[in-house]
This record gives sequence, C-alpha cells and structure tokens, in this order.
Amino acid sequence: MNLAINRVNEFQTGTLAIVFASVLWGTTGTAASFAPDLSPLAIGAFSMGVGGLMQAGLAYRKILSSLDKLLLNKKLLAASALALAIYPLAFYSSMKLSGVAMGTVVSIATAPFFSALLECLISKNNNINKRWLTSFAIGVVGIGLLVFSESSVGSEPNDGLKLLGIGLGLVAGLCYAIYSWATKALIDEGIKSQAAMGSIFGLGAMLLLPTLWFTGDNLFASSTNIFVVSYLVLLPQCLGYIAFSFGLRHVTASSANLITLLEPVVAAVLAVWIVGERIPLVGWIGMLLIVMCLSIQSQPNNQRN
Repeated sequence: MNLAINRVNEFQTGTLAIVFASVLWGTTGTAASFAPDLSPLAIGAFSMGVGGLMQAGLAYRKILSSLDKLLLNKKLLAASALALAIYPLAFYSSMKLSGVAMGTVVSIATAPFFSALLECLISKNNNINKRWLTSFAIGVVGIGLLVFSESSVGSEPNDGLKLLGIGLGLVAGLCYAIYSWATKALIDEGIKSQAAMGSIFGLGAMLLLPTLWFTGDNLFASSTNIFVVSYLVLLPQCLGYIAFSFGLRHVTASSANLITLLEPVVAAVLAVWIVGERIPLVGWIGMLLIVMCLSIQSQPNNQRN
C-alpha cells in the first residue's frame, strides 16, 4: 500500500515538474518579441547552446561518475544530442515560415505521437491505453482550435512557405520526441538524470553554437537583446530542462510530451496579456480542451490499463 502511494506521489511530483517546465517554455515567444532585430535561428542556437553548456557544467561531476554507462549507451547519447541540436533550428524556422502559432503548435502537438511510436516500436513499452488515446484526441482538437483561431485573426504567409514551415514543424516534433525518448532510455539504464541531461546538452551545444557564426548578428547590440537572451538561457532553457529531466524520472516520454501541450496555452495567454494579440472564443475553447487533456493525463496509471 505504501509503495503504491509513493508511486502516485512520485508521478504527481514528476507531472508538476513538467508542468513547471512547460510554463517556462511558454514564455519564450513573448520574451523574444522584445528583441525583434534578432534572428530566430540565433535565439534558438544561443539559448539552447549556452544553456546546454551551463547544464553540462553544473552536472560535470555526475557526468564523470556516469561516464562508463554513458559510453556503453553512446548511440542513444549521440541520437539525443543530434536531435536536440536540430530541434531549435527546425522549430524557430517553422515559426518564421508558417507563423508563430502554427509552427509552435505543429512542433509541440506532434511530439507525443512520435514519442508513443518510439516507445512502441523501439522500447517495446506499450503505454498507449484508452486514457492516453482519449487525452491525446482531446489535446489535438484543442490545439487545432487554437491554431484556427489565431490564424483567422492574423496574416497568412505564402502557401509554399507555410507548407515548408509545417514540414519543419514535423521535423521539430520528431526531434523533440527522439530527445525525450532517448533521455528517458538513458535514465532507465541507471544514469542519473542530471548526468544524462548534462551530457546530451553539452554535446548538443557543441553542434549548435558554431551556427551563430552565420546567424548571430545583433545578439549583443543592445541591453534589451542581452536581457532577452540571458532570460532565455537561464530560465526556459536551463531551469526548464532541469525540471523536465526530473519529471522524466517518474513519467513516460509520451505522457511528458502530452503534458507539454500546456506550452502553447501559456504562450497564447501571454500574447494576449502582454503583447496585445487577440484570440477569439474558438481559441479559448481550444485552450479549455488542452487543460482537459492535461487533467486526464496527470492522473497516475492503475493496473487496469
């Protein structure tokens, strides 16, 4: 009985950690809007790259103590680091080409689906039950309503560029799923979450930071730009991913990625509250459905899945 209670408490703690990370990630679009002269590619590469180096530095003792296990799982480590490096480039490019709302939603909403496929096909860990499918369906409908409402009040990009942006959003969703799945697999192999995250982000940073040679104009051109990139590095990227890695210790990757559907809701609310954008009633209904999805997914599994 006590073991069951402990598992429920751990699941709920892990869920809260991922919710906290999602809230931090939802602030990135609003924060970036205060530095319109910065390339979205530069913002992604700098925040993820520098944040990654910081995580690697904070976890270097645990990385060294887990080095043998990390080397035994070098393929997982390499796949996760590569996916992490591609993700921000695809994500921010998707937002630029297809619009902020569409790019964000496609990238985030497809990640749970890709994570579930990876868990079923590679991990042979079938966590897809009626509750997961129900919450996934509700979340997808909610995301769709949110996208429709935002696109209906904004200007539409060129159709060809929009399709390319959606394609890049799918790439971002797949990369995020690979990163989440591989990180969870490393943790399940007995590697401490900080060691797994620190090594993945350190390697990813080494791949990302050189791209600033081509995209990093104006990064430090003003105090506002410096403040924006500093905020993105310290809170959404560094603290957010630390919280996410902690949550992955107690929650499956597919469930964690469903919970991160909270991110576009937070982004939309901040866009209305701070940036001054307008979201029609349909969008608010979509956000309500996403909250319902999170409520269903936040309940721990029972034995009758």
